[in-house]
Amino acid sequence: IARSQAARRAFKRANPCPANGQRVGLCPGYVIDHVKPLACGGRDEPANMNWQTVEAAKAKDRWELKGPGCPVRGKKR
Repeated sequence: IARSQAARRAFKRANPCPANGQRVGLCPGYVIDHVKPLACGGRDEPANMNWQTVEAAKAKDRWELKGPGCPVRGKKR
């Protein structure tokens, strides 16, 4: 699934990294997560993004596609 780099940059400008307060560059220990996954119909826009720890992101990835409302649940990304 193609992701918009412009949307990521806009999210980072509005939401600095929780680890270091930076609005550009790396954010150690965190990833930008889509609240509603793109594979499940979520939009690739800052309003659907949040910071998530790497550990929480791995756990979410294991179960998010299995939930109701996701047309590709059970398929690998």
